Amino acid sequence: KRQSRIQREKEAEALGEDEAAKKRLTPRTLDNTREVEETTVQPDDEEILADEAEDEFAPYFSDEIRPKILLTTRPCPSAELFHFISDLMRFIPQLYYYPRKSYSVKEICTFGSNRKFTHLIVLSEKSKVCNGMLISHLRPSTAGNCLGGPTAFFKVSNVIPSTDVPNNGSATSHVPELNLHGFTTRLGHRAGRFLGSLFPHNAQFQGRQVATFHNQRDFIFVRHHRYVFEEGPHVNKENGKKKTKARLQELGPRFTLKMRWLQEGTFDTQFGEYEWFHKRKEMDTTRRK
Repeated sequence: KRQSRIQREKEAEALGEDEAAKKRLTPRTLDNTREVEETTVQPDDEEILADEAEDEFAPYFSDEIRPKILLTTRPCPSAELFHFISDLMRFIPQLYYYPRKSYSVKEICTFGSNRKFTHLIVLSEKSKVCNGMLISHLRPSTAGNCLGGPTAFFKVSNVIPSTDVPNNGSATSHVPELNLHGFTTRLGHRAGRFLGSLFPHNAQFQGRQVATFHNQRDFIFVRHHRYVFEEGPHVNKENGKKKTKARLQELGPRFTLKMRWLQEGTFDTQFGEYEWFHKRKEMDTTRRK
């Protein structure tokens, strides 16, 4: 211990007082000690920008197509799942619930595509709590065949309904702004644009609502907030009016997503080709990757 203390003192003298203080004050976390990810891309990468300008989600981001989403559940859902469904319908514009009954997911894809739905969301649950979300991108069918894709399955965890969010507000029908943060890899860009295509891209700023998808260590934290502007205690000396301060009011719901697989085309477990599949033994070797 004495030798290591002497070594630290020598390093501090070499760095100088300011750098040594920064080194002492900066804690080691999983984020600042992450391993370098080879697939990370820069925001202005020309190849990525060219790909995204021609992918299946480009019409949504340019507001040429407005999303219209069909929401259903697994067969025989519990009553508690409908509280989460109600929160999602207030969170995502143009979301319509249809009972599952005895239809298969393939049949629902064809049904939704024929009725001009752009996305399908299927919720699963365990112990009366939502634990999975299947999202499939649809396109108009041709000759009875449902074309489209991709399809992604997300594990859902830490679901907190709007009523349990502290000091929560009530969501309005305004189209929220979209905040996609932390999707820095090639797969991240793909997943971020997929989730971003669920929302219209003509935000109604008078509603002051924001839908956030924050990716951190492959967990996507979903939040719904509203900006609140109110008068503060301090007075502006120039005009004599009270200064305005801003704060965030959470509307709910809160939940966390983790992508398990991404499949080309619409849902097909038998013949579908996978763009990406989560392999725990190979990918979950360290929490810093």
